[in-house]
Formats: sequence, C-alpha cells, structure tokens
Amino acid sequence: MKSNLIKKRLMGLFLGVALLAGIGFTSRTVQAQWQNNGQWEREQQRRQRQWEREQRRRQREANRNDDRNDDWRYRNDDWRYRNEDRYNNGGSFQLRQTALNAGYNEGIKEGRRDRQNRERFEYRDEEDFRNANTDYNSRFGNRELYRQYFRQGFANGYNDGYRGY
Repeated sequence: MKSNLIKKRLMGLFLGVALLAGIGFTSRTVQAQWQNNGQWEREQQRRQRQWEREQRRRQREANRNDDRNDDWRYRNDDWRYRNEDRYNNGGSFQLRQTALNAGYNEGIKEGRRDRQNRERFEYRDEEDFRNANTDYNSRFGNRELYRQYFRQGFANGYNDGYRGY
C-alpha cells in the first residue's frame, strides 16, 4: 500500500512539473507570437505607406502627362484648333462645338434635299450657309467666329448629305 501511495505522489509530482513546464512553454510561445504580431503590424503599415507613396507618385506623373498632352482631344482635328480653349484665341469650346454641330446638321439636311431634287452640288447658295446663325446665342461671344465654324460644319454636313451618308 505504501508503494501505491508513493507511486501516486510521484505521478502527481510528475504531472504537476509537466503542467508547470507546459504552461511555461506555452507562455513563451504566446510571447513570441505576440512579438511577431507586432512585427507583422509594423510590416503592414510600412507596406501601406509605401503603396500610398507610389500612388501619389503615379498621380503626379499623370498630372505632368496631362499638362504636356493637354490638347489630346484635338490630335485628330485640324491643327488650327489646337489649344484654342487654353488660350481662348479661337473662342470657347461651347461656341465651336455648337456652331460645328448646328452647321453640320443644317448642311446634311440641305445636301440630302439637293441630292433628292437632283440639284447641283453647291452649298454656298444655301440660305442657311449665308446667314450662318442657327442656334447662335450672344453668351457664346463673337458672332463672326461662330459663323466661320458654322460654315465649316455646314460644308462638311452638306458634303456628307449630298454623297448619301
């Protein structure tokens, strides 16, 4: 019986020591993970700052390219119209677009009508071409500039309408 009691006490002591050793080992592992967790957070913050710097650099580069290529929308247009909005030498963009669109629309109608009536190709004798004031508004600015753009659009529209486009 005494041997059983000694065995039980030794087993209890062994289990107690094992339990304490396990707790000590676990706390060290948790501490190491906690330190690594802080390290991981610092790494994530560093990567976030690096990503933000890269985004700002790309935005600055895009702005620089926009400044250099500010007239990209005119590359396929006539060279005379480049930079006119920037320097306002050629009137406002709204004046130009309204005049070209109104002229083109009127021109295509007249061109189709002349083709349908089998009249000769001549847009200069059309009343709308001579007046060139359809859709003009005084807030656009210079009436003569509007008329020039209108006539250019009219000629293009008349050509397309007469040719059957």
